[in-house]
Amino acid sequence: MPRPTTMNDCSTAALVRRAASEYLGLAPLARLSINGAGLQAVAHGLLQQAAADGDNAVLWMNLATALFACGLPEQGQAVQAQALAMVRSYRIAARQPPARLRVLMLMAPGDLAENTPLDCLLEASPEIELICHFSCPEAPLPEPLPAHDVLLVALSDTVSGQPIRARLTPLLRHWPKPVINRPEHIPNTERRRASERLQGVPGLLMPHTRAVSRADLADLAAGGREVGALCPDCRFPIILRPLGSQAGRDLARLEDADAVARYLARVAGEDFYLSRFVDYSGADGRFRKARVALVDGVPYACHMAVSSHWMVHYVNAGMYEDAAKRAEEAAFEADFAVFARRHAAALAAIHQRIGLDYVCIDCAETRDGQLLVFEVDHVMVVHAMDSPEVFPYKQVHMGKVRRALERYLRARATPVAEPC
Repeated sequence: MPRPTTMNDCSTAALVRRAASEYLGLAPLARLSINGAGLQAVAHGLLQQAAADGDNAVLWMNLATALFACGLPEQGQAVQAQALAMVRSYRIAARQPPARLRVLMLMAPGDLAENTPLDCLLEASPEIELICHFSCPEAPLPEPLPAHDVLLVALSDTVSGQPIRARLTPLLRHWPKPVINRPEHIPNTERRRASERLQGVPGLLMPHTRAVSRADLADLAAGGREVGALCPDCRFPIILRPLGSQAGRDLARLEDADAVARYLARVAGEDFYLSRFVDYSGADGRFRKARVALVDGVPYACHMAVSSHWMVHYVNAGMYEDAAKRAEEAAFEADFAVFARRHAAALAAIHQRIGLDYVCIDCAETRDGQLLVFEVDHVMVVHAMDSPEVFPYKQVHMGKVRRALERYLRARATPVAEPC
């Protein structure tokens, strides 16, 4: 495992120095978090600098990102608000300036799950500049408007971002530059709507998801209502999570009504997502969950995690410690073309019915060969930040995703010549 990093490390100290004049974005801070070293030291160094440089919006915005990455959302939002009160647009320069492609990203204030983390995927791109504008309902577009070749709507489907998306929809309808991930399609990633739109596709399974109230669940726990009355085709065991939860927070598999009662006793909130549990374990009893990116409908492998637990998250599945699991992931990525052909119709339907140019899915294969979709979203983190010594195969496959997105952005930005 990576060794701990302190502020005495040159790379960490250099990152803090850069943060005073350069907007870092998420990528360099996420790398520290993924590799388990140095993030808290960087956050502490940024905090010390910010205390002495209160008018430096770039520094404050970098500090906010570091606080979010450290799992301190309230502190991060307070610092971010202070930065945005000074400046609302920040640039991540091309690695080899001048930039050949300028992408204006419209984002929403909030934590790391609020926007598409495109810089994590494109950080190795030599020619792309990202102009990150944090929109608000009163001013959804930057003023003055910066020169750009492509506009990408990065906002996620959250309640807080809905007023911004509503303002952007008519404004971008006839935008003079190509628009990636139009705002009117972003609500299709909401769990309930995604599950509705993906019904009836041969070979694709995404169980119905419904939003239910605490009162509904209390009635279910007391025996006053059947689970099928709350969600079509639903039966025990069920999956419950609070609306708006991410990364498996308070996600639970419940076997019966008594388990629902115990869940309500320990989990706060008034509204929840309910769906039925699908056993997607393999013949060996293990669970395998893959992340797939769709770039203009073309699928690319991002990662695949193997776990003995049904709730699979890459960071806690033991992928860093278990060479056999990494070998299985490497084989999955090497043979991904076979997986993509096997599920071609299902993947094409996701692209068509969700309507986003760039989107990711977390998925698995059931024992009867269906593509089981857990989530569809454009704000999932896709990156090549894992140690190349531990994961030597990832750079190749993540490079495929990056180059595919670069090609797509360039193609969209290139005007098609009118026929003579």
